[in-house]
Amino acid sequence: MSNVASGNTIAAVASLIGDAARANMLAALMGGQALTAGELARHAGVTAQTTSGHLGKLTDARLIAVEKQGRHRYYRLASSDVAHAIHALMSVAASGPKRHHPIGPKDEALRLARTCYDHIAGRLAIALADSLAGNGYVLLADGAGLITDAGRRFFCDFGIDPGDGIRAKRPLCRTCLDWSERRPHLAGRLGAAILDRTLALGWVSRTAESRALRVTRAGEIGFSETFALPSDWRSPSLLRNS
Repeated sequence: MSNVASGNTIAAVASLIGDAARANMLAALMGGQALTAGELARHAGVTAQTTSGHLGKLTDARLIAVEKQGRHRYYRLASSDVAHAIHALMSVAASGPKRHHPIGPKDEALRLARTCYDHIAGRLAIALADSLAGNGYVLLADGAGLITDAGRRFFCDFGIDPGDGIRAKRPLCRTCLDWSERRPHLAGRLGAAILDRTLALGWVSRTAESRALRVTRAGEIGFSETFALPSDWRSPSLLRNS
């Protein structure tokens, strides 16, 4: 059987994502954490009964997966491919016609640092990618990434084994176009490992009911000393002009 998707199949998946409530649920799951039906209902702004129907359709289409723990059910994106597709749609939507929408504290927090499925996005992620590439630890081009020998030593010293999961189907290092900064940040298994490691070190922490990441005081020091980030990495103008 052919695995090539037909136009009808593509349209069916697009129709599922095209519903505003389901799109909000999928966007919420881009935080990388599994959420309950109640949490997804709040993100979508719909009733529990309506949420149940939406989740059933998304599960049948294999866009999300269900994890059962006792009597509870948790929903997550089915795969990194689904996350990549949702992120691509976010980038397209963000570059669409401009609408008047004042940036509030929540928006600014997301632009500074957030989770993009299982890796870091936002200005922090761009600054990290710039630093790693500038120091010759990674080579980035056309959406792909390569870890150099110097980079392997750097990541091992940082507590990340670049060879871990070497047989995994998912790419070790690739780039992901940041929808808020319009520049690539690191994704793939390396991007996921950096997020996991910085969470474990307490450099960043998750924010309840949001994809935003909080950079802690330890993180300010750690990112500066380990990755040699510029003192003004938080500035959007720095990233636009680099």
